[in-house]
Formats: sequence, C-alpha cells, structure tokens
Amino acid sequence: MSAPNPAHLKAQFQALRLSRHVGRVMGVQGGVIRIQGLANVARIGDRLELKRNTGSPLHGEVLQVDADAINMLPDAAPDGVALGNRVILQQMPEFAPSASWIGRVVDPFGRPLDGRPLLRGEGKRDLMASPPPAVERKPLGARMSTGMSVLNTVLPIVQGQRIGLFAGSGVGKSSLLAQLAKSMQADAVVVALIGERGREVNEFVEKTLGAEGMDRAVVIAATSDQSALVRRRCAWAAMSVAETLRDEGMNVLFLADSITRFAEAHREISVSQGEAPALRGYPPSVTPLITGLCERAGPGTHTQGDITAVFSVLVAGSDMDEPVADILRGVLDGHIVLNREIAERGRYPAIDVSRSVSRSLPDAATAEENDAIHDVRRLIGAYEQSEVMIKAGLYAEGADPVLDQAVRVFDELDGFFARPEPDTVQASFDRLNLILRRAHTPPPMR
Repeated sequence: MSAPNPAHLKAQFQALRLSRHVGRVMGVQGGVIRIQGLANVARIGDRLELKRNTGSPLHGEVLQVDADAINMLPDAAPDGVALGNRVILQQMPEFAPSASWIGRVVDPFGRPLDGRPLLRGEGKRDLMASPPPAVERKPLGARMSTGMSVLNTVLPIVQGQRIGLFAGSGVGKSSLLAQLAKSMQADAVVVALIGERGREVNEFVEKTLGAEGMDRAVVIAATSDQSALVRRRCAWAAMSVAETLRDEGMNVLFLADSITRFAEAHREISVSQGEAPALRGYPPSVTPLITGLCERAGPGTHTQGDITAVFSVLVAGSDMDEPVADILRGVLDGHIVLNREIAERGRYPAIDVSRSVSRSLPDAATAEENDAIHDVRRLIGAYEQSEVMIKAGLYAEGADPVLDQAVRVFDELDGFFARPEPDTVQASFDRLNLILRRAHTPPPMR
C-alpha cells in the first residue's frame, strides 16, 4: 500500500474544529425545528446536531436563517424533540474529492461507505459550482465506443455529450448504466445513486458493476431512507467529483440514477420552505435546479477534460411529457427511451430506436454512416406502422417495397440492437451494413 500524500493529510488536520456553537430548540412545526442562539453564526447548508433527552442525537441542516432564529430540517422525524434541547452547529461540511477516490463508494458528505479509510483532496469543492464559461468551452468531441452496437451506430454518443435515459421501473435502466460504466470509452466514471434502495447499492457495486467497472469508478450513494437534503446533495456531490477529475485533464463519464429522485427530494425541501407547487406537484424552482446540474456537465475548456453525462429519468406509466422528462429533453443533447413492450419480449437493452434521438448527428458520422442510419430508421418506422397488420397475417408481400425490406430484416435488426460490441465502432457499422444489404437484396424467385 502506497504512503499517504502529505497534502491530503494536511487537509485532514485543517478540517478539524476546536470550538463549537450551541443553540436551543424554541419550537417545532410541520417537521421543521426552530432554533435560537445560532442566527449570527449559522449559514444555509450548515449541519446541526440536536441532543434529545432520550435516544440518539438528531441530525439535520440549516434550511432558513432569520434575524433571531434559524430553521432546521431534520434528517428523520423529530420524535422526542423538546423545547430547550441543545443544538450544536457543526458548520457546513467541506467536500474535497480527489483522484484517489477512484474505486471507492462514498456518501454525499465525502465519508467512505466501503469500510476503508478515505483521504480528503487538497482543496474543497463548491457543491453548487458554476459550469465553465460558455464562450471558453470546447465543441463536442469525437464519437465514443460504448460497448453496444446500437449506441455505436444509430444513436452515437460523442465526448462531452449529455444524454437523457428515459425508462419506467424494471425495464433495465440500471443494467444499461452499468454496461456503459464497464464498457464505454472514458478515463474515469462517476456514478450517482440518488435515493436508491439500500440493498441495491451493494448489489449494484458488487454484481452489476463488478470489479471490472469499479476499477475506474467512483460511486456516490444516498439511499431512499435518508433525508431529502442528503438525497439532493448526492447529485451535487457526484458532479463535484466529476468536475475534480475533469480539471485534472480526465475525460469523465457521469451516470446519474435518477434525476427524478433528485427532483422529488427538492420538492420535499421546497414544501418545507413554503414554496407552492406549480408543475404537476413540482415547485417552479425545480427547472433551474435540473438545468443547473446538467449545464455543469459537457465539454470543458481547452485546459480541461470533458464530462460525458447520462441522466436517467424514471417515467411513471411511460409518460414522456411529465415535468422532469420534459425539462431534460429541452436541455440535453439527445435522449434514449427504454420501452417496456420491448423488454417484455426479451430484448435487452430495450431501446426504442424510433423514439430515441442523438443530437450529435449528423456531425458524429460520415455521409455513408448517416445514410445507413437513415435507412435503419426508415425500415424500423415502416415495420412499426404496419406491425399490427403483419402479426394479424394481413401483410401481402409486394404491396409496399419499403415494407417488404423491413419485414425481410426486422428480426436481424432487432438482434443487432441487443448485440454487445467488444470491438470498434467501425465493426458495428460493418455488421449493420451487411444487414442493410440483405434488406435491399430481393429474395430469389420461387
């Protein structure tokens, strides 16, 4: 084991505090705790520890600051809290990630979840950092190998692109993200597990992602039983880790699962602050919240690496017009839709090609490749328009030449979309072109 970096050890000692400020509970209303005595020293985002008369301490965060008191949003229900209970100000936790975190599982406060010591980075990061200046950012980069034929060809992803992954529950969203984490071209991978079920965090790390995926990954996790403040912080913390690696010149793949739970956590907090819901139950502030996070990903400046991002959205009932999905579609560089019907017939990943779009096209492909992509979409569209008629046995060969071609190779295309691609992007296009040639070759006369 290598010796610790002296700069990291120095940062650990500098984070220690020799004094603390104490306040008292003056009221509890609607899950928010009112505290006096800390208004002159507390800041929004500072952590608090409330000493209850019985049971363990209750932790929370400063939500509002007035002239004479502050409001605390606790991490759990305020059962057992009484007037006069002591509240200790713990200051805003400093978040200082570093490249040494690769291969580790960390919580949104920078504490290890895998039972091993974790050193701070040399400098703390602002969780709410601004994106690089717009005029200084590089354009989107070259096409990236993804490890999947469909994303290598029809739905290309380029360096610095930001993609939305829209799916209902149980359609293979987490498996697709894990496949990208293991196979997609990148120097490092940052995974944000926001509001994930507790048992699934370890399952995702050890089984789904595995040792191969963890060799270059940092996982930031906040489970569903944790407070809304912690779950919301998870996305910001993960993006800060990605920015740290980007600033060191790495090309980073950022995977967020899911932005829906990020928005739901913000909704809980906003209701506690008194903000009225407007967008199907979501507050108006959810729009700048999501767009602000997405803008931090993408190409860096010419002295930085890039952050290629995949933001997953849990769409209830496959409603692609629900607020979170609608916001993301407007700000991202494309979207991938997973279809439950495709998953139910056993094809994974269950990507609905006709409803998915990559805005890196046509620039990400050559003229010949764009022709092939257009041909695939034309054939898939023709088949889907007449699918009911084909399955009912009403299709008659010869009535529509395009539909004839589509029927001829649909099963091959469907298998191609599920095919892993251990080789290059060019190898994926070579296989696709073979299928298209068969589509345009009439069957022998009987």
